Amino acid sequence: MGLLEGVRILDLSQMLSGPYATLVLGDMGAEIIKIEEPGEGDRTRTMPHHHFGGLSGYYISINRNKKSVTLDLKVPEAREVFYDLVRKADVVFDNFRPGVLERLQIDYETLRKIKHDIISVSITAYGYEGPYKDLPAFDLTIQAIGGAMSVTGEPGGSPVRLGLPMGDLAGAVFASNALTAALYKRARTGEGSRVDVSLLDALVSMHTYVGQYVLQGGEVPGPVGSGHQSVVPYRAFRGGDGDWFVVAVFTEKFWGLFSRMLGIEGLEKDPRFLDNPRRCVNREALFQILEEEFEKRPAAEWLKMLDKAGVPAAPINRLDRTFADPQILQRKMVVELEIPGAGKVKTMGNPVKVLGEKDHFSAPAQLGQHTEEVLHGLLGYSTEKIAGLKEKKAI
Repeated sequence: MGLLEGVRILDLSQMLSGPYATLVLGDMGAEIIKIEEPGEGDRTRTMPHHHFGGLSGYYISINRNKKSVTLDLKVPEAREVFYDLVRKADVVFDNFRPGVLERLQIDYETLRKIKHDIISVSITAYGYEGPYKDLPAFDLTIQAIGGAMSVTGEPGGSPVRLGLPMGDLAGAVFASNALTAALYKRARTGEGSRVDVSLLDALVSMHTYVGQYVLQGGEVPGPVGSGHQSVVPYRAFRGGDGDWFVVAVFTEKFWGLFSRMLGIEGLEKDPRFLDNPRRCVNREALFQILEEEFEKRPAAEWLKMLDKAGVPAAPINRLDRTFADPQILQRKMVVELEIPGAGKVKTMGNPVKVLGEKDHFSAPAQLGQHTEEVLHGLLGYSTEKIAGLKEKKAI
């Protein structure tokens, strides 16, 4: 069972942005049929490193709950198979560059003649219009041109890429949201949709207040490290033992709790720090006081005191500690996949929790694992017809 049970998606995407979007949809119960080229398949299948059961760690992380069907869409017979699949599908999902769908004769205008209410969702780097639409791009280039790298890292340092691949993932999240909205529209109107999601558009939209400051006030920000342009104190500090933690004093309520917890005489009523606007103006003076104070105790001790005082704070975990954190484990955000012939491997769980629904995770498919199953079971192809497609190297 799942929120999207009964929805069938043909997934032509590779690499990260598309497969992550369909991972989210598959976790919610949609049937994902991943269409891959015979022989190689999705290039991340063999990407370094940490291979398990013949699959790379990269591939395992974003391709569970999917069936794999191989089709060489450059072969006319394979294209006819794809058209038959479209007749049984709700959505065709891709992350090809503009023009590829048209060359393969699987663009929206072609597919809607085959199935009038089909939904076509495309993720591209720059969208289907504009001066950059034909340029190649990856997460790094999207983060660069989208401004994310200009506000990441420490002041005065070199440009830094976000540690999470948000140039790809932002577009994936918007695409999965748009797809579900298109399904809702179709349920109401009976009409299909053509959805065009640009990775650059998605990342730019996530600048939120940072971007608004530029558009409204002309204030062009640089990197602020772990800090915040509009809230002080809201950043990372180092304890006396060298471990790092963050403190997030976002409202005046927390400033009172925080300053009283520190016990520094006169700090709470210091006219330089009486409210957030004044703390923003005098941030360096306040940071000097806090840095000297936090040197007096280990980070873990400060975190206990902050927790007791009710002040938002947290350790800066390495990922091994994150994946062992009791909150993460309680929420089942580390799960195990059983990969046939290889055993169990841990992976990230499903962040969407629905009352009464249980997660089900099937292992990432071997290349072409479900080709015959889908062609015979879903399309009703005979053994002879499937053999003929193999002979023509269509599948």
